Amino acid sequence: MDQVKVQGIITDLLSEIGEDPNREGLLSTPKRVSKAYEFLTAGYHVDIDKVMNKAIFIEKYDEMVIVKNIDFYSLCEHHMLPFYGKVHVAYLPDGKIVGLSKIPRIVEAFSRRLQVQERMTQQIADTLKEYLNPKGVGVVSEAFHMCMMMRGVEKQNSSATASAMHGIFKTDARTRAEFLNLIRTKNL
Repeated sequence: MDQVKVQGIITDLLSEIGEDPNREGLLSTPKRVSKAYEFLTAGYHVDIDKVMNKAIFIEKYDEMVIVKNIDFYSLCEHHMLPFYGKVHVAYLPDGKIVGLSKIPRIVEAFSRRLQVQERMTQQIADTLKEYLNPKGVGVVSEAFHMCMMMRGVEKQNSSATASAMHGIFKTDARTRAEFLNLIRTKNL
């Protein structure tokens, strides 16, 4: 990201909304905002092949693997306002497992982009399907959207849930129900 260019854009934005970019409290704002957006959109530069590198293992395990309550923060592509929440991921191995820390890294890679919750959820599921070829994948995301809370309908207590299912999670109601029930249970 061209930091100087972005800083100029932010300086112009401050002027356009009626602020004085030379006011003491705003002097460093363009630099801070530029660095913040570089961090918040870092997912565009994540190579999923490198994330998954040397973390897929041959294993005969054939029961459900779940990583739940993965915190995420993203930016709505419609308003560039934050949405945040939790992602729950499950897969049913078919001869291969992945290092558990890779699942939150996948979530991070897709959440640190301009997004819609539905696409992000699908991208996480598709990635696990592609790399592991499991019997099934289930992903559920739950989020609060500042674009609904701060503006527009201004519904502060509303949340959104999206799901993406592949394989047995899509075709077998019992497997899907087991996953959905397990993500509702309290943490340790």
